[in-house]
Amino acid sequence: MQVRSDPAYIFLFIFLSCISVCTVILNLLVIISISHFKQLHTPTNLLILSLAAADLLVGMFVMPVKITQLRDSCWYLGDLACCVSEISIGYLTAASLCSLVLIAVDRYIAVSDPLHYPTRITVSKMALFIILGWSLSVMYITIFFYFNDHLLQSQMSTSCYGECVVNIKYSWVIVDLVVCFVAPCSLILILYSIIFNAARHQAKAVRAVRLTLKKHSSSNSSEIKAAKTLGLVIFVYLTCWIPYYVCSLSTLSIVWTVFAWLVYINSSLNPLMYAIFYPWFRTSVKFIVPCRIFVSSSSRFNLFP
Repeated sequence: MQVRSDPAYIFLFIFLSCISVCTVILNLLVIISISHFKQLHTPTNLLILSLAAADLLVGMFVMPVKITQLRDSCWYLGDLACCVSEISIGYLTAASLCSLVLIAVDRYIAVSDPLHYPTRITVSKMALFIILGWSLSVMYITIFFYFNDHLLQSQMSTSCYGECVVNIKYSWVIVDLVVCFVAPCSLILILYSIIFNAARHQAKAVRAVRLTLKKHSSSNSSEIKAAKTLGLVIFVYLTCWIPYYVCSLSTLSIVWTVFAWLVYINSSLNPLMYAIFYPWFRTSVKFIVPCRIFVSSSSRFNLFP
């Protein structure tokens, strides 16, 4: 057992604890905003809600556990809690990835076929897709941990008391790399390359017929702006995940820990990007913080002046 109490470690624990608290608060603001205000009940915002829910749980449960493990090398919570902790981390990260894939598909449809988008993608349909995505995440993570002997207490074996380590077989490292990174991220990048290519051609067409199709161009440009903003969210996600998966092919535990925290911090960055690029989020926070959402009919406040 090793308890780290050096000043540098204490500063690190305080810093990571602040990140955990900020992650919870910021994602909670996103969830309350989209859930409360009727203007925000759109298919795309439902995907943002799904992503924020996963990020909230990362900040609420995953980060505190990992901070505790950094402070103390011994695990005091037992084998069952160790099993649940690692499975929860895998499940939440997989759910985040599913939400990002659905966001890319949603923006592709919105930009490539804006006139039929409202009828093809509805809130109820999107809710079903999100439920399916989270269910597939559960299925994959269950299979992953079962075949790596970490799903049931009877499967788990430790080299010493107080250890909580998942020993992943190298074949499953490759499978996870393909299933949870190469395949979905390739799909996301392909869809966004198509989106921005279509956006460039549409921008030229809009400039040519701006006077006659002014209403349509305004609607379409908003879809393109949303695609660019969410594209930045995905770019940051990839930036945080690429070092982790590259490191997963090595055996350096310290480097793995650093890049794993880069993945967790991604859950804090998403709501910050919403705050920077989405005026509706900044406006909704002005209603939430002073508790104006408890006013009758506050759900119908106009967030788009």
